[in-house]
Amino acid sequence: MKEKFGFKYVISSLKESYSVSDNGWSACAYDGNEFYHSRKYDVRIVDRVGGGDSFESGFIYGIFSGNNFKDALEFGVAASALKHTIHRDFNMVTVSKLKTC
Repeated sequence: MKEKFGFKYVISSLKESYSVSDNGWSACAYDGNEFYHSRKYDVRIVDRVGGGDSFESGFIYGIFSGNNFKDALEFGVAASALKHTIHRDFNMVTVSKLKTC
């Protein structure tokens, strides 16, 4: 995708389905120089709605907060994993809580 479409970054969440409610959750990213694979979280899914938005916004927050690419990816994955444990579309987890993951 980077070469074909000229993307600066290629980032994707990765789901491993153990059952309908239990998933492994991680992400990978390529910045043009290095490939990164995040930590994997085993998540009991409460609500899937908002999981992708939480991942993307967590990554963007991480980049704009001055984190390096890998740390921003880890922040986005943690935000998304925790969002899957919360009912409805809003991620109610604080930044300080995410930094402890």
